[in-house]
Amino acid sequence: MNIVLLSGGSGKRLWPLSNDIRSKQFIKIFKTADGGYESMVQRVYRQIKTVDADATVTIATSKTQVSAIHNQLGEKVGISVEPCRRDTFPAIALATAYLTDVQGVSPEETVVVCPVDPYVEDDYFRALKALGEQAAKGEANLVLMGIEPTYPSEKYGYIIPADAGAVSMVSTFKEKPDASTAKRYIEQGALWNGGVFAYKLKYVLGKAHELIDFTDYQDLFEKYDTLTKISFDYAVVEKEPAIQVMRFAGEWKDLGTWNTLTEAMGEHIVGDGIMNDNCSNVHIVNELDVPVLAMGLRDVVISASPEGILVSDKEQSSYIKPFVDKINQQIMFAEKSWGSFRVLDVEEESLTIKVTLNPGHSMNYHSHKNRNEVWVVISGTGRTIVDGMEQKVHAGDVITMQAGCRHTVFADDELQLIEVQLGREISVHDKQKYPLET
Repeated sequence: MNIVLLSGGSGKRLWPLSNDIRSKQFIKIFKTADGGYESMVQRVYRQIKTVDADATVTIATSKTQVSAIHNQLGEKVGISVEPCRRDTFPAIALATAYLTDVQGVSPEETVVVCPVDPYVEDDYFRALKALGEQAAKGEANLVLMGIEPTYPSEKYGYIIPADAGAVSMVSTFKEKPDASTAKRYIEQGALWNGGVFAYKLKYVLGKAHELIDFTDYQDLFEKYDTLTKISFDYAVVEKEPAIQVMRFAGEWKDLGTWNTLTEAMGEHIVGDGIMNDNCSNVHIVNELDVPVLAMGLRDVVISASPEGILVSDKEQSSYIKPFVDKINQQIMFAEKSWGSFRVLDVEEESLTIKVTLNPGHSMNYHSHKNRNEVWVVISGTGRTIVDGMEQKVHAGDVITMQAGCRHTVFADDELQLIEVQLGREISVHDKQKYPLET
């Protein structure tokens, strides 16, 4: 089974846990069997491999998310990197070219495309496998998954099937309606359009060449920023007459808001939180090192992170985006391929960060033009290289680096350090990378 997971957007509706780097699919909020927590992308990837251990998984994503994906899924997962955001048709065209030109998948093979962030059980992934098998028959150019609606939602488009069969031709599509219109659609046998579909690679490659002037994957990648922003639905689906829909009646939730996310959480408190017995339908998600206490609240979500604190009625939390759009601040937490960092303090001419490096990982060998840095190792062991000089380090060691000095750090086991940046022009763009000669 070839699966392309679409991982785009910043997920601002789940602020303050999400930001422009840490999208909602990377938030570790779901309890695992061993007592830890996993994110949406980890959960979906694990479920895919449970159903089909040999599945080829490719994640179509922006370059800002690559480090987080490697951090959570490892280095072996396939990634089709979008140089910039150009909506779903360019993203799917690029991923399709990546599979054929880079991964060497035959154009005759089928691929299933789905979002990375639905809350589903294993039967959903068995249905994805069946969807791919249906597309392989060649009875239609596209095979969509139609979600059996559980209520007249205004959030989804609707698929009207030609008949009531498990697989049928599509009669028509309907845009996102109001509630009363959605109710009429459902009475006509309509299904939710969850953005899940399967096709033979050669079909989308052909459509891509019809709409975009390019030769191969590399050519498409290099001109990606010139492409027109357009969704796959508008560019392909609504113009294609030969489309089938396969019904899916299992559990399927779009966890796009705090209201829907808390419905899928296995517990009411994640992190350091307390609530009294007079609370009802309250969820606390706390990533800070201070306790959160809730008393006498109903239908409320409380979320605290280095980015900020949210206290909201659950229903009202769906309308958070325009308020978050007004917030302009430095990214306070991010996962990288080598570990993670959390900003502890921001001053006019200093920035203090807690850095965690995973065992066996290192930062890039780099320098800064406009700032000095000081590292204080607080736990773990490793080694630093400063202007070519290597030194073993452990808890209590202090390393100082002047502006222009080339430096990196390697972790033997989990290594934590406090990094203090000092300068009048502290910026994420002030970084020059170098090859490391060993």
